[in-house]
Amino acid sequence: MKLSTLLDGVKVKTMKDGRGDHMDIDGSPIDIGGLSIDSRRVRAGDLFFALKGGRADGKAFIADAISRGAAAVLADSPGGMDEVKAGAPAFIEVGEGEGRLALSAIAANFYGNPSRRLAVIGVTGTNGKTTTAFLIQQALECLGKKTGLIGTIKYIVGQVEKAAPFTTPEAPEFQSMLRAMLEAGQTHVVTEVSSHALAQRRVDGTSFRAAVFTNLTRDHLDFHKTMEDYFEAKKRLFTVLLEKEKGKNPSAPAIINMDDPFGRRLARELSGKAPVIGFGIEEENAPDIRAASIVNGASGLCFEIVYLGRGYEVNSGLIGVHNVYNLMSAFGALVGLGFGAEEAAAAIQRLKGVKGRFERIDCGQDFIVAVDYAHTPDALERLIGAAREIAKDGMHDRITDRISDLKTGRKIIVVFGCGGDRDRGKRAQMGHLAASLADLAIVTSDNPRSEDPLAIIDDIKAGMDDINAAAGKARLFIPDRAEAIRKAVGTAAPGDIVLIAGKGHEDYQEIKGVRHPFSDQAAAVLAIKELAAGRQAIKERGC
Repeated sequence: MKLSTLLDGVKVKTMKDGRGDHMDIDGSPIDIGGLSIDSRRVRAGDLFFALKGGRADGKAFIADAISRGAAAVLADSPGGMDEVKAGAPAFIEVGEGEGRLALSAIAANFYGNPSRRLAVIGVTGTNGKTTTAFLIQQALECLGKKTGLIGTIKYIVGQVEKAAPFTTPEAPEFQSMLRAMLEAGQTHVVTEVSSHALAQRRVDGTSFRAAVFTNLTRDHLDFHKTMEDYFEAKKRLFTVLLEKEKGKNPSAPAIINMDDPFGRRLARELSGKAPVIGFGIEEENAPDIRAASIVNGASGLCFEIVYLGRGYEVNSGLIGVHNVYNLMSAFGALVGLGFGAEEAAAAIQRLKGVKGRFERIDCGQDFIVAVDYAHTPDALERLIGAAREIAKDGMHDRITDRISDLKTGRKIIVVFGCGGDRDRGKRAQMGHLAASLADLAIVTSDNPRSEDPLAIIDDIKAGMDDINAAAGKARLFIPDRAEAIRKAVGTAAPGDIVLIAGKGHEDYQEIKGVRHPFSDQAAAVLAIKELAAGRQAIKERGC
């Protein structure tokens, strides 16, 4: 593709060839065969983006990119350009700090601006993004729409599914997937949009037909520094990227959790600027979509969605009140896209759960084991709360029928840790919550990355020190995650609930920069089988 075509809509500060002569951008003869932000992956004819990252400055790799055949280089800050000498390719300079914005625009141009011919639905928030995105994608498929998915667990492009290395990939890969989805005949795309992606402008070349805001609680403050910065990053999806009509205000709907204080703030700031569909449980927050008569049990949810004065009964296999919010957000996205309320309500009842999100591990044991991705204070509190709702009511488990007498007062056992090289401030908060809400809190390792696992556990323990361990509550500190899971399973009595939190769908544990194979699901299954074998051996010995 001609370089001049790629630069459409990009504010170019200067453009020179290798001899230092100004080039005619409109008449540039340069053909670009690909885009790269990694000099090691540059191929002959590529446009290389020399951008500053968290650990390195791309300008340091210009010479390497040129040696591999880069046809042009784009940078967003002056200086360090000695590598661009006579005979070198074209050099394009954009305003300082605008390189990633240029990358997104150029990537969209390179792949033919596919979002203009797709209905792209973006989902953002701290917790619930993955489940909500999966639910919307499933619901659209139920309604006959071929729908792609870009998210934390996997990407679905046409008939191909692959594991996702990033929640929201860099602009070239993101636009490439949108193009592939379009060519595969998919008409809709649901994508998680992380705060990192919004702050780094990865999806700025995309036009969104609808956007969902799930909630905003503490996370990623190692990157955003303050909750205000975190909120402003999320807000960009709604104020900048929603589809606009004739260059005016966004005409696409924003589906917002009105029970979340940041959600209410977002709705206020969008008032008169974009259509807002609010959802929630609390009537005083005046949601457009409200859930009522909620029954939360070990086998699922039953509630009523009230929309435009009419109620629609929903029976779902998902567990926990947090999933009421996820189902409402999916319902909101569907009606926001123009589907009828009755067909939207029917569709969300058919939806299945997501791997690693309150995922039941059932090996015939007489207690409940669930694996969940909860890795923030808010998510951990919601997870334990969902389990407590099941436990306190002594609800019969209609799924297994093995727990015939689920009495009140069942214990909640939670296994959790915190990731290394991430926001340290949330560690004590999570420790405090676990010690307060669970009957037994077992603190272990998550992904310690480059940090000392014991130091991370000490940070978590600091939040537990002010909690009285009396009243039947207890805590243990077991750094080895597999051993911690074995302890939790071995401690569980009939009817108890074991929650294994933090890693969810992940199949690895990162220690000292190395990813080791590890699955909470597999560790739980092994622990349950070992427990069963031990009990059988005792029975056979007549002990």
